[in-house]
Amino acid sequence: MPRKPTNGDSRARQLLAQEAAKIIVEQGIRDYRAAKIKAAERLGLSTRGSLPRNAEIERAVGEHLQLFGRESHADFLRVMREVALSAMEMLSPFAPRLVGPVLSGIADPNSAVNLHVFADSPESVAMRLTDLGYDYKPYERRLKTSRGRGATPDTFAGFRFDHQQTSVEATVFAVDGIRQAPISPINGKPMKRADAKAVSALLEPVDGTFVDGSKAQRSEP
Repeated sequence: MPRKPTNGDSRARQLLAQEAAKIIVEQGIRDYRAAKIKAAERLGLSTRGSLPRNAEIERAVGEHLQLFGRESHADFLRVMREVALSAMEMLSPFAPRLVGPVLSGIADPNSAVNLHVFADSPESVAMRLTDLGYDYKPYERRLKTSRGRGATPDTFAGFRFDHQQTSVEATVFAVDGIRQAPISPINGKPMKRADAKAVSALLEPVDGTFVDGSKAQRSEP
């Protein structure tokens, strides 16, 4: 039986985006294209047509998290941001910035706290972690630092470690890399970054409500 095309069918694109979001949240898949292909296979849709854009998938992930556990997700997100702030304070000599799902609000139990740190060399970050008694695993991440079809990704070193029972990934940029964020693979725009002050503000309720929409608990007198 031939698979149904997705191009020109907004309903099919929406269903595919929702199924891809479900796969991302439940299975921890971080490759959006892989999630889209897997979703298409589940739904019997063709991958030859126009698949949902990454931004559509990200929006669907947020909707999925809100639909299936609004309050629990708000609590989880607040804990993740508290861990992020603690890790940023620990790495304060490297002017850390929070990026990714924990900042945007679509983190799930498979998400890591993603930080950008800035140093003269990756070795100085590794030494800091060693001095603080952390075991870490090095990794490399390819990111575009400029937009356009001809732009090629650059390779950045990073270190993955556990902090407060949460996985943290610190990708190292040159000191002047703080001036220009790399390009997001989600929307093609510079990644949003938040310093410790901005992350702390996300944890402060305004008129009894947190940024994520949950209500602050009143303390007993």
